[in-house]
Amino acid sequence: MHFLKELISNPKLDDPPKNHMNIHRHFYRYSKGVFIGPAIKISKTSSKITLKGSHEYEDLISELVLKSLDDVDQKIEIKGNLVTGSDISELLREYGVNWELQKSKGKTKNYKSAISDEIKAGLLIKIIAALRENSYLLISFELDPSSKLKTKKSIPQPSKKKIEDDDVNKRISFCTGYLKNTKDNLKNTIEKIIPDFNSELPEKWKSIVLLNNYKITDIQLPKNVKDSRLLRILAIRKGILFRTIEVDSEVIEKQYSIIV
Repeated sequence: MHFLKELISNPKLDDPPKNHMNIHRHFYRYSKGVFIGPAIKISKTSSKITLKGSHEYEDLISELVLKSLDDVDQKIEIKGNLVTGSDISELLREYGVNWELQKSKGKTKNYKSAISDEIKAGLLIKIIAALRENSYLLISFELDPSSKLKTKKSIPQPSKKKIEDDDVNKRISFCTGYLKNTKDNLKNTIEKIIPDFNSELPEKWKSIVLLNNYKITDIQLPKNVKDSRLLRILAIRKGILFRTIEVDSEVIEKQYSIIV
């Protein structure tokens, strides 16, 4: 499940660093203030659904494209990069993939794997779910014009812009996915991306843009921790999640008080 879908169903997490790392890790970098979060656009024609997302939506877009395929045993040629904060070689071996990790040499300690592989769609869906707690999987593949995925190979720097200066169209060019426009695929897309807006959607629409922004009002630091990096990672943040959709020029917003 995508971290924002899980968060809106349970906005006030109990001990996030211990029990909800798949959500908590997306908030490491935030201090007090207002911040631009991930964004995604859904558009459709009679034959195709197009998903364009910023970083932190690539896992969900990948998953939606893969789950739209008729055969989960279908083999797919994928290329891209895996970026992770720890050595997850053992986890990768459990799924039978040989993605060799290289440790970074800079100040920011992480691991990276350049991927060129052929893998079954069903197995790839499981790997995407398993990596949500600690990694970013940036992959691309093409089966046909209505079933393909293109993701940039490097994680972008966090935006320092104010919300009113946000260049949404530029940000959502990070990952693009295409899937066939069927009743089931469209229903699944809405349920996975904007379940909280489902009842407000008009019967007919052409495109929907979802913005997620955060206002962090309080930070609780862990006691007896002196390491600055651990302080940032283990700190619990309180604030508000603003979710705004623009559907064919109509704007609807929802707010959630969050503990992350």
